[in-house]
Amino acid sequence: MPRDMFLAPPPVTAYIISLIDSCSRLAWAEVLTSKKALPVMFKTLKMINTLNVTYGLVFQEILSDNGAEFAARTKPAEHPFEAMLLELGIKHRYTRPYRPQTNGKVERFWRTLDDDVIEGATFDNLDHFANELFEYLVYYNNHRPHQALAGQTPKAFAASKTTAIQSANY
Repeated sequence: MPRDMFLAPPPVTAYIISLIDSCSRLAWAEVLTSKKALPVMFKTLKMINTLNVTYGLVFQEILSDNGAEFAARTKPAEHPFEAMLLELGIKHRYTRPYRPQTNGKVERFWRTLDDDVIEGATFDNLDHFANELFEYLVYYNNHRPHQALAGQTPKAFAASKTTAIQSANY
């Protein structure tokens, strides 16, 4: 995050990590101050749980880039992020290196987040930004219509898919 967006810049570099459901576009993001594997793993677990408890999402696969915070091609069981996914039974897929298009939905989410929240804004401090991010995510998931979802919100789209699945199971 650009330091000039804060009246009181954080003492350390801050990052945003996000998770988006490929089908419904339900998304969550968290602020963190380290890109090391352990903090990234804990924030990802929090996002998985938030999306599960709030919207009923259950992830079968997660697509990430190839950064060291996400990937351990050798000994994945010893890498915090990889071990968490193994424990949760979530398949880990990787983007093609240097091809952000491979992860286009999250890239589009970043652009929307930048346009709607970050660009041209000034925040008192990192906590102020984190609070604004939380409020925006509630709006994004529950109230913001999405062109890719034929004008539905991610929450409404996910609910319609859940209803269809439940109907098919009875």
